Amino acid sequence: MPVLDAIQWNNLLTRFPTAHLLQTAEWGEFKAAFGWQPLRLANETSAAQILFRRLPLGLTIAYLPKGPLGRDWKNLLAEADEHCRRQRAIFLKVEPDCWEDEADCLTLKDYFKGWVEASPIQPRRTIEISLAGIEEDWLNRMKQKTRYNIRLAQRKEVVVERSNDVNLFHQMMITTGQRDGFGVHSLEYYQRVYEAFAPKGMCVLLVAKYRERPLAGLMAFAFGQRAWYFYGASTNEERNRMPAYLLQWEAMRWAASRGCAVYDLWGIPDEDEEVLESRFSEREDGLWGVYRFKRGFGGQIRRSAGAWDRVYQPLLYKLYQQFIARRRAEG
Repeated sequence: MPVLDAIQWNNLLTRFPTAHLLQTAEWGEFKAAFGWQPLRLANETSAAQILFRRLPLGLTIAYLPKGPLGRDWKNLLAEADEHCRRQRAIFLKVEPDCWEDEADCLTLKDYFKGWVEASPIQPRRTIEISLAGIEEDWLNRMKQKTRYNIRLAQRKEVVVERSNDVNLFHQMMITTGQRDGFGVHSLEYYQRVYEAFAPKGMCVLLVAKYRERPLAGLMAFAFGQRAWYFYGASTNEERNRMPAYLLQWEAMRWAASRGCAVYDLWGIPDEDEEVLESRFSEREDGLWGVYRFKRGFGGQIRRSAGAWDRVYQPLLYKLYQQFIARRRAEG
């Protein structure tokens, strides 16, 4: 089974217009700057980009995010197994790009017999917005308050501009993280991800301003028929002008201009819709505040199939799981 370079891989991806961004060569090259090495495998029916992270003593961990592509993964996973053993992987985590309510998802477990059902790295539940129809159709699918806030921002003289000022965006991220109590990536992280995707038209940095003062920003990504909202930030100024609502509206318009059919808002609490709707007004912790904002854009709540770990070194796997659990507990 051939191992592909970045150019060969992206040529192959033309066969998979609904592939996830995390399976693009650009994502693999971006992650390589932070200690992950991509390995790209393909056969006649399926393909996968696997990321390897070096550990001490020549060990690795392996991660296949939002893949494999295609179907009939048996031979592909067997090949991946051999590479993982050669790389002395403690385990391989596979996180399929599949919604659990889809018919194809029901057959996934056949590929993972003998694996450990595990927690995914990426958010399990999200809201996916359809970009079908004209912009008025999008507005009609939104909740009334969200439509109102988009128009309010426009009336209150908020304007959204494209930007390449990643440093400004990072400063807003720091402000947001301090205000809302979450960790923020380094400036280098945002700079590198922007440089990996923006020159190819696969990323946009949007900044909402009022009288030339930046109020909020977001970074959205697109590949094939799909777009994703990964990173968003705001200052503490003029929040009554609702800049975040207008930002998302303009991001949706950008995604549609790229030919995308859906815009993924990327991450809400992993609870059933009935629980989300009954409790969002009283919860502020974790992603609950995020859900309150995202629910208004009229999307569909989706839940991924989850993740499975292929364990090669059980004792080290157990120690690694304990290490991750401690780190999460510490915040």
